[in-house]
Amino acid sequence: MNNRVEIMEVGLRDGLQNIRGDLSVEDRLFIIEGLIEAGITNIQIASFVNPKRVPQMAFAEDLASRIDKINGIEFSGLVFNQKGVERALNCGLNKIETSISISERYSQKNLAMGVSESLKNLKDIVAIAKKNSMNIRAGLQCVWGVEDGDSFDQFVVIERLKEIIGMGVKRISLCDTSGLANPKKISKLLEKVVSLFSDIKISIHLHNTNGLGLVNLFTALDFGIKEIDTSLGGIGGSPFIKNSRGNIATEDAIYLMESMGYNMGIDIKKISKLSRHLEKKIGSKYFSGKIYNLIK
Repeated sequence: MNNRVEIMEVGLRDGLQNIRGDLSVEDRLFIIEGLIEAGITNIQIASFVNPKRVPQMAFAEDLASRIDKINGIEFSGLVFNQKGVERALNCGLNKIETSISISERYSQKNLAMGVSESLKNLKDIVAIAKKNSMNIRAGLQCVWGVEDGDSFDQFVVIERLKEIIGMGVKRISLCDTSGLANPKKISKLLEKVVSLFSDIKISIHLHNTNGLGLVNLFTALDFGIKEIDTSLGGIGGSPFIKNSRGNIATEDAIYLMESMGYNMGIDIKKISKLSRHLEKKIGSKYFSGKIYNLIK
């Protein structure tokens, strides 16, 4: 077994986008420093979106400009349009993530545009990123369903993946945005995706809405997934989905994978300490993780 799985820590972006109140840039920098000290090397720091829609991301430029660039540490931002890419570039970031939805209704809620328009938009984002030698990962939202009733459609997912890969994207993220996946759905889709796109690096972004996040992760690992998104303490969720819950917790994911023999190289105690620190700042209601309060 190739016992290395890369974690992308998304707590500062996905984790904070749905909270009320403010978390200062200084607090965010403290968390970033702690994550690096704990062994996290891939950190999504913010989304470069309209702060009127997602107020917690109003600090994106200030945060990015104050991060010390360190060899071996990748900092990235989430973008959804050309302006977002330019903002990330102007802050010195050379890595971005972006995504579109397979659900027309969620696309309108999240991006304020339909799926066809978001595909055209994505093409522009990829072109700008390539022109500026930026690393890019593109994803699909809601691949295992969405809360408003849109059903899981494997054919649509495959067709959208073909379109994105046709743009020249080599890293793809599959997102369980609403947390509706289960092991059977995970297996059904990944079996197809891995066989069709064997030369593409597949990442997985899971939410723990119905308590199946870690079970779904366990299932995904059998398909050779080598990159997962996690969030310290299990914070996170979409502002545009009712009762949205957090990502799988970084600590819980590390604990699971190390118990399976994966060599993560991350200090789970230090991550847990950061989660408890953050909990005091924003409140416990945003946290779905279990391990961070058990490992001292």
